[in-house]
Amino acid sequence: MQPDIVQIASLIGDASRASMLVALLGGRALTATELAAQADISAQTASKHLAKLVSGQLLVVRKQGRHKYFQLKSIAVASLLENMLNLSNQLKRSEIKTGPTDDRLRASRICYDHLAGEHSVRLFDGLLAQQYIVENEENVSLTTLGIDFFEEIKLDLKSLSNKRAVCKSCLDWSERRTHMAGSLGQWILCDILERKWAVKDLDSRAIRFSTIGLSKFNNRYGLV
Repeated sequence: MQPDIVQIASLIGDASRASMLVALLGGRALTATELAAQADISAQTASKHLAKLVSGQLLVVRKQGRHKYFQLKSIAVASLLENMLNLSNQLKRSEIKTGPTDDRLRASRICYDHLAGEHSVRLFDGLLAQQYIVENEENVSLTTLGIDFFEEIKLDLKSLSNKRAVCKSCLDWSERRTHMAGSLGQWILCDILERKWAVKDLDSRAIRFSTIGLSKFNNRYGLV
């Protein structure tokens, strides 16, 4: 049986769906409302298009609280879109502003009981790059290297709550990429605050790193 490229081509070939797919190339997950604005269509029309893209396995849906976010299903889908953009050399991706407008909140803030924002996403990416954690869709776990690393920095893994996952992915509100939640995410935030590398804002959920504190945070976790 021949591969059905017609189905994929027809899904991408619609102008509104193409606009939404291109908007997702930045790696961020976006809501139906944000994608509707990107494609300049109504929310109802966008929902119909998104349902087709999910059914056609080009997109996946992630739920965060009461909200639904859409992402490209895989690197293969992203690579296909990038190749098509290079060939056409006509489409231009516009950035969608997501999350809070306050720069302090965008940089770092509390998400329930763990760190969120730009610095937290950098941390997650750094742990992945150094193979301290592995990610399989929304499942995250420590590797042997990761266990050794955290034990070296004096974390007693047995002390972490056994009532929740040690590692858990959480979709970042502003970055729309994954940051670390779970009992490990909670420990990292508590450790940052105990070492006074950062302090909580009194009037918001922002976490403010000092210059020295951010440098020590970056050095500890091998972040560039």
